[in-house]
Amino acid sequence: MNNNDMMEKEEIFSKVLRAGRRTYFFDVRATKAGDYYLTVTESKKFTNDDGSYHYKKHKIYLYKEDFSEFREILEEMTDYIINEKGDEVISERHQKDFKKDYLDEVVAENVEVVHNSADKFTDIDFDDI
Repeated sequence: MNNNDMMEKEEIFSKVLRAGRRTYFFDVRATKAGDYYLTVTESKKFTNDDGSYHYKKHKIYLYKEDFSEFREILEEMTDYIINEKGDEVISERHQKDFKKDYLDEVVAENVEVVHNSADKFTDIDFDDI
């Protein structure tokens, strides 16, 4: 195992966040110089047609010199989302009748459009043409 692999495996402090099919790993690691940095890994489970599964992982590395700006932007973006959409989760996965509610709303809108256009219907006698 080379030196980079050893450094990748040395975790100083770790936390795990499980979120449905996704798992987030927050790991403090050490640089060669002995300073610390943070890795955030998203691991997502995928199930194959035959029932077997595999994971896809994405990792970001955050170094101390970027913490302040990263934290500010992350806070700004999360605040924006909460302010615009609230903290209620709206998705098919988290709301069992999400599709039903959405489809009911679309059908109701279309019925209203048809109803309103029926009010404006003009009877045409084709014998006049």
